[in-house]
Amino acid sequence: MASKSQTDSVFLTLEHLLKYEWLNTVLNFKVGTQKSNSVLSGRYASRLRGRGLDFEEARPYVIGDDIRNIDWKVTAKTGVTHTKVFTEEKEKPAFIFVDQSPTMGFGSVNKTKAVIAGELAAISAYKIMKGGDRVGGLVFKGDSYDLTTPKRDQRNMLQFFQHIVDANNSIYEHKPFDFSEALKGVISKLQNIITHDFLVIIISDFFRYNKETIQYLSLLSEHNDVVLVKVFDPMEESLPKEKITLTNNEKQISISKNRKRIVKDLKEDFKTNYDGFKQEIEKYNITLFKINTVDPVEDQLIKVFTQYESK
Repeated sequence: MASKSQTDSVFLTLEHLLKYEWLNTVLNFKVGTQKSNSVLSGRYASRLRGRGLDFEEARPYVIGDDIRNIDWKVTAKTGVTHTKVFTEEKEKPAFIFVDQSPTMGFGSVNKTKAVIAGELAAISAYKIMKGGDRVGGLVFKGDSYDLTTPKRDQRNMLQFFQHIVDANNSIYEHKPFDFSEALKGVISKLQNIITHDFLVIIISDFFRYNKETIQYLSLLSEHNDVVLVKVFDPMEESLPKEKITLTNNEKQISISKNRKRIVKDLKEDFKTNYDGFKQEIEKYNITLFKINTVDPVEDQLIKVFTQYESK
């Protein structure tokens, strides 16, 4: 029978996620002035439609904008309706996308990617709630999803946590699904919720991203701050020195011959894939950083945000 610590490394519990509230008093996530680097900092200067405030820029009109703020000069010059954007210290609603699809169920040493994703979501939600902002999210299960609309309410956040726990506990029971079709369904749903001036945090292994994914992220980033957290297992980047046997419960393979070539190819593929993805999404001012499944999440976050502060 697995010990409690071993179980916590594979399956989440609500109690497990609730423990991360203490990080609010230990960590300071305020990280510089760039909009995407301000993730988890609570209240900060954000883009807002308003009157009598400091003018920041003109941007294309979005349904729901106050028509009194239309910038007629820019509209006449470009032929496209633009609205004035002002800056004010205000709440910034947040939306956390948590991947609990089958590929997240892998972990070679300590915890699975799915468990790490849940911990990151809890840390983010607590920090945002402490800042007084609304928070909600979507738990992606591959063949389905659970949605929690953003609210400034502790019970709402706990419901979000419970969705993460439920999805995590059934992660090895999911049926095969079409990623592109599943993504389309999620996007169509989120378009009605995430409008503009949101902080959007997406936690995933980004194992299956495609052109449609990049396109949606680019559109999302036009009027929102978008932060991507890639969760990865060290074995996805580099194989251990010992002989290993891999299985998917249907097929099994042992890796021993041509080891050096396999290790080199795997490492280069991981780096090329990550660097290419990072380069692509940074064109749209989207922040991306990675978190592994071995080192404590809090230690990795301190390191990540310290690096941003030094830039």
